[in-house]
Amino acid sequence: MLRFCVHYGIHFLLPIVIGLYFYKEHRLQIILILLAGILIDLDHLLANPIFDSNRCSINFHLLHTYWAISGYFLLLFFQKTRVFGIAFLIHILADTADCYLM
Repeated sequence: MLRFCVHYGIHFLLPIVIGLYFYKEHRLQIILILLAGILIDLDHLLANPIFDSNRCSINFHLLHTYWAISGYFLLLFFQKTRVFGIAFLIHILADTADCYLM
């Protein structure tokens, strides 16, 4: 239960908190972008089985590899892509927490 709450709390509550606290002027748009970071889970469709509750996503799925994660960090350095980098890194944080709580 703790694993579920931490994982999905990071996925859904953290983007809302960041959007409300740091992006007051465009909060709804930013929150939606941050929540859309979960779309990198589309790479799970390439795995067999698609979902395995006992599998760590980090460095297993294509968009969860260390190479992809380093690309997400690079997005932080440019103002036009910063929110997308934050969205993807929030997702990676949630999946990393999930791996540690397995």
